[in-house]
Amino acid sequence: MPISPNQGSTAGGTTVTITGVNLGGATAVHFGSKLATITANTPTSVTVISPSGAGVVPVTVTTGGGTSNPLNFFYIGAPFKTGLSDSSGPLAGGNTITINGTALSTATSVSFGANSATPTVVNDGQLTVTVPAGAAEGSVGVSVTTAGGTNNGLTYTYVDTPTIISVAPTSGPTSGGTSVTITGTDLSTTESVTFGGTPAPFGVISDTVVTAVTPPGAAGPVDVVVTTNGGSATAADGFSYAAGPGI
Repeated sequence: MPISPNQGSTAGGTTVTITGVNLGGATAVHFGSKLATITANTPTSVTVISPSGAGVVPVTVTTGGGTSNPLNFFYIGAPFKTGLSDSSGPLAGGNTITINGTALSTATSVSFGANSATPTVVNDGQLTVTVPAGAAEGSVGVSVTTAGGTNNGLTYTYVDTPTIISVAPTSGPTSGGTSVTITGTDLSTTESVTFGGTPAPFGVISDTVVTAVTPPGAAGPVDVVVTTNGGSATAADGFSYAAGPGI
């Protein structure tokens, strides 16, 4: 006599189908000591709504002919999330993050706002998931759905691709050390600034302003690239290194 599914939320409410023989006219289905609500019945199946419960309980079907052998049903608690490996990322999605918590082994879906993705279960305390594209820049709730229910409580922020509007000043000595102000949009999550591919020390002033100090470089123009959680922006030939005078 199979039972499907054989696990569900401790809160109850799981639709469970029990199949077998001589099941017609079922008068009761017990989950442990509790009665389930019968919603459909044929000679070979009984469909019920599980009551609340905990742990592992025997499930039996009672008809006019007696009570069946028991089958085990496993109650699973609602998942609990403790944190995300990254709390923000590009609006286009596609980045993989880790979700830590408890009771995650039966996870079937992770929702980021209105969009969902199928996770990979690492173990009962950890999931990985590829973030789906967001509908708009900003924060959304993150929820995990398991056989035990759905849990909310964490936030993920979608970040739009940055832009560079201006670089000032636009030139400086090859020895580096020039303080440069970069203005643009969506710069608050800046992770790196490079001049001609060489990383530069930087500071985030606001969502529209980042300052950096040029590293040493060869004479000539170089690209200025700002990389954020939302992607990268390039000012092509945005800064020129000027060779010092010689006599």
